[in-house]
Amino acid sequence: MCLAIPAKVVEIREGEQALVDLSGVRKEISLALVEGVAPGDFVIVHVGYALQKVDPDEAERTLALFAGLEATREAAA
Repeated sequence: MCLAIPAKVVEIREGEQALVDLSGVRKEISLALVEGVAPGDFVIVHVGYALQKVDPDEAERTLALFAGLEATREAAA
């Protein structure tokens, strides 16, 4: 199973690279597969590559679901 998660683009860098925020963790990723990305956009990230841009509302809903799952997991532990 593969998991791709939404990340907010913080900064565009040289060489088709970008700095993204993944729920508080900042990571450099490749934008080689996606065009027209700007700071503030959300992208779906998988193994260090942005796969596509995603609607900000959809990204926020997805991140909220992940946070809810994590809270449930922690409560059960």
